[in-house]
Amino acid sequence: MFKKFVASLSAGLILATGAVSTAQAGNMSGAGATFPAPLYAKWAETYKATTGIGLNYQAIGSGGGIKQIKAKTVDFGASDKPLKPAELAASGLYQFPTVMGGVVPIVNLPGIKPGQIKLTGALLGEIFLGHIRKWNDPRIAGLNRGVRLPPLPITVVHRSDGSGTSFLFTSYLAMKNRTWATKVGASDAVSWPTGIGGKGNDGVSAFVKQTMGSIGYVEYAYAKQNRATFLLLQNKAGQFVAPAAGNFAAAAAGAQWAKAPGNYLLLLDQPGAKAWPITGATFVLVYKNQVNAATGASVLKFFDWAYKAGDASAMRLDYVPLPAPVKALVRKQWIANVKAGGKPVYVAR
Repeated sequence: MFKKFVASLSAGLILATGAVSTAQAGNMSGAGATFPAPLYAKWAETYKATTGIGLNYQAIGSGGGIKQIKAKTVDFGASDKPLKPAELAASGLYQFPTVMGGVVPIVNLPGIKPGQIKLTGALLGEIFLGHIRKWNDPRIAGLNRGVRLPPLPITVVHRSDGSGTSFLFTSYLAMKNRTWATKVGASDAVSWPTGIGGKGNDGVSAFVKQTMGSIGYVEYAYAKQNRATFLLLQNKAGQFVAPAAGNFAAAAAGAQWAKAPGNYLLLLDQPGAKAWPITGATFVLVYKNQVNAATGASVLKFFDWAYKAGDASAMRLDYVPLPAPVKALVRKQWIANVKAGGKPVYVAR
């Protein structure tokens, strides 16, 4: 359960949902996406045991992380919504990916097992628009012949905070449902046509767990930790696939990071028979011009260590590590993009 995870943080990382506090001398501070928080906690715990340097990371959502780094109240921001090159340039920021994962629709339906219900992206959009109001609607039943769908009303659960998870989810809905694209759109915070809001992935998970007939969306790590009932989604190849690390990796297999200006790259609705259609990376945001070279070096050194020693932890927590060539590309980018006084703050060895 997520509560057990939070209880284990004291060794390395402080997780909070309020205002960002000042990090202790020698420690790092970051804020943003809730998706990577379990992994950053594990990495921070091990890193502190090894180096004595801690990480104070505030899991306040991607929107909050972007605001905090722009306000210069943290050493790095974290977002599942990558910033476009123009916004990065306007803010003097640089972003790089850390790991990849998937966004998963989850439900609370009596008698329904994980992976028993299939949906297309178009139908998922109709549900979140409020156009499909009951689980035994003929459009859902037609895709799920032989499944006893309960005649329950559907309660939509969405994020109440600015969220990269919402950005990925709404971007996918906009790709697959024309009405969603024109009436709601894709963003980290949208005007939801229906439903109730929960803060963070854990807030959405909690609302779905306590609300019969509900449907929500969370990052896969949270779905698995909470043993949530997930849905199968139809991918671009026409296959109905389950959320799993191997299927996230399949979606990322053809990712062209070297051709993505500012590392702006989405992994939605990718080709491949096994590809999970709502796959994405999570990103770290730092200033290109570092006021304090030592602080900038500490952040990059931590993530360089994570690139080298953190893959096993990532996979145990159901994240997908970056391929080695992408890590090598990012390390070169650090030299060119993160400087103090015109000199790189950190050169990976």
